[in-house]
Amino acid sequence: MDSDRREMPETADQTSDNRSSALATDLAKTAEESKGRGPEGIDRKAKRFTVENVNLFYGDFHAVSDVNMRIEPNQVTALIGSSGCGKTTVLRSLNRMHELTPGARVQGEVKLDGEDIYGSSVDPVEVRRLVGMVFQAPNPFPTMSVAENVAAGLTLNRRGISKSEKADVVERSLRGAHLWDEVKDRLDKPGSGLSGGQQQRLCIARAIAVEPEVLLMDEPCSALDPVATLAVEDLIEDLKGRYTIVIVTHNMQQAARASDVTAFFNLEGPGRPGHLVEMDATDKMFTTPSKKETEDYVSGRFG
Repeated sequence: MDSDRREMPETADQTSDNRSSALATDLAKTAEESKGRGPEGIDRKAKRFTVENVNLFYGDFHAVSDVNMRIEPNQVTALIGSSGCGKTTVLRSLNRMHELTPGARVQGEVKLDGEDIYGSSVDPVEVRRLVGMVFQAPNPFPTMSVAENVAAGLTLNRRGISKSEKADVVERSLRGAHLWDEVKDRLDKPGSGLSGGQQQRLCIARAIAVEPEVLLMDEPCSALDPVATLAVEDLIEDLKGRYTIVIVTHNMQQAARASDVTAFFNLEGPGRPGHLVEMDATDKMFTTPSKKETEDYVSGRFG
């Protein structure tokens, strides 16, 4: 395996070798098996991430060093730490968004159920379909209606889908995002006309419409008021029955409320790479962490 990967430009024109990779085959199987499955389908077996000796770079800058972690299926894992410690960079590496930054590169392995997502035969577009991303600020497509926003990924990934099929997926995804009752009479209205909390849940509905196995969330509540934040946290709790969820948050109370496992990242000093200090069950991390560094952070003594 190539231990020092350079930036890997990809084109929309993928070779047949990409499609025959083990991960791509698994993706196709997953999509086929999950068609028509409703939001109540808690029998879904989500995916496990194994991160092994991962170092992340932006050009010559070493952003994150020597990360080793396991992210278990059907749990919420929170990544916490002070600004600049690399937690968002780690999150973006889990669906190959890190490499979209010019000069960015990865060393080490990021395995999804045993398959290295950075393998030379793996299509990054397929990875990003399996591993969905919800961003910090709600970002519905401003020229699209509520329904069109939810179906945007379907249009790209499932060519030839019928109108009735698409309508079923839109309803199922909005119900899964706890948003259907609020928007069912305004599906043809612009998604940008919803409130901030509704827009974020719309973006979650858009992410789950393509039937991923993992959801990554980069500070999903940072732009929301407390009521909308609690609504999204309730949704996250419900969604973990069907997905593996990883969230980045600066809100210690949110990490304590919403996650099963917490990973604490920190910096040794300016210009030094971020690193994983420790990772454990959330209850333990917030009561009896193993490292004093963690205790100082979660208790508010620094950060």
